[in-house]
Amino acid sequence: METNEQTPNTFFIEVSGSGLPEVDGLFVPSTAPPAKSESGTTSSLGYWNGKMAWDRADGKSARSPALSYSNSYTSWRICRLDGHLAYDITCEDALPPTDREWHVYKKGVAPAPDVTIHYYDPRQPCPKPNVVFVLGGPGAGKGTMCELAESQLGWTHLSTGELCRAALQAGGPNAASIEESLAAGKLVSNDIVVTLLKNKMETVIRTTGKNNFLLDGFPRSLSNLDVWNEIFGKEAELPKFLYFECPYPILEKRILGRAKYSGRSDDNVESIKLRFDTFKAETLPTVEYFKSKNKCIEIDTSQDRQSVYSLVASNLAEYTDQEFADKPLTERAEMLLGLRPYPKQEK
Repeated sequence: METNEQTPNTFFIEVSGSGLPEVDGLFVPSTAPPAKSESGTTSSLGYWNGKMAWDRADGKSARSPALSYSNSYTSWRICRLDGHLAYDITCEDALPPTDREWHVYKKGVAPAPDVTIHYYDPRQPCPKPNVVFVLGGPGAGKGTMCELAESQLGWTHLSTGELCRAALQAGGPNAASIEESLAAGKLVSNDIVVTLLKNKMETVIRTTGKNNFLLDGFPRSLSNLDVWNEIFGKEAELPKFLYFECPYPILEKRILGRAKYSGRSDDNVESIKLRFDTFKAETLPTVEYFKSKNKCIEIDTSQDRQSVYSLVASNLAEYTDQEFADKPLTERAEMLLGLRPYPKQEK
């Protein structure tokens, strides 16, 4: 393919943690003029050797582009400020690898850096996420449907509980407060939960280019929503709300059936009733609020899973990438939908 037919280079590269601090920093799509490279390829704007290439954002590098691909050595290379090569990685990947350790080259110093690809300029505000809230009582099937939407439709499934546990394990600035809340059997503060959601969505948008999000279990209450509005702005459009409704007798039957293999201590009749009553008391005012704004879509999850998934997919279709919508069901999806048995576990 001729270089003038290449897709424009719109990616930004962040290099960090190298043993040579001068190498660290932001790299932007190269503005180097067309030139013939060592392999004889005539490069174009944003490209070198037929692959995307980047300049240092601060313009201090003696070599332009400062991060590029070598056809002769089949490797990506990062140079020092004086133009000498410091780090490389042998591969034929279309973009600099972010999931493998780079090699310390002749003029480099260990350790090799971490490389992060940004789909948007990190110096600019992050594009806004497209959010759909998902709520439903215990056993309503929201986890299953969110997993299907993630794997089949390309949406990102975020669980507030998982984000809090990850923040606790990472030991960040909110870890102590999260640990204190969990130890006392209390809910983590709304400010922390919404901030974790916001930060995670920004990371996903910047590093994957995806901006469709299903927020599982949020907002559980109107106070959750108040903090959401404070952080995202009251003028921001109210997200769509998928409410998974299911009669209590069916929920109880499902959870007791799940108890045979879930190992969860709260999968028993007494706990189920308490969890269901608590959920209703906390969440119904929120449901009514979204209904009053014509933003609540009720989905009857007492139906078979295929029917429920069809309803979920149709309500997400407006923003779902057609490439994902046309994708055949994976084996995992067929299992989740009851179309294929789960593999038998060896005893």
